[in-house]
Amino acid sequence: MAVEVCYKVVRDGVERMTFTSKKDADAYDKMLDIAEALETMLGEVDVPLSEQQNEALALEMAKRKDQFIAALKGGKPTPPNNKAKVTDIKKVS
Repeated sequence: MAVEVCYKVVRDGVERMTFTSKKDADAYDKMLDIAEALETMLGEVDVPLSEQQNEALALEMAKRKDQFIAALKGGKPTPPNNKAKVTDIKKVS
């Protein structure tokens, strides 16, 4: 019998993702915190977005925060680092 350690990211009682690495789970949780803050900010802007659009845009911005930060600082955004993808993520349905 094998023992497998997994880390679950849970938001509002709903399991969002399962990871085999604590570091990856913490990074995903932080990304969700950023997306939540961005969603609040986007809700206050004078651009008509549906709730779904607001949530999707906030999540995409959080996923690419480094690129957005570079652009907001006036620099040229760097292309996404495709090598940094987490390979041990299991989506939870």
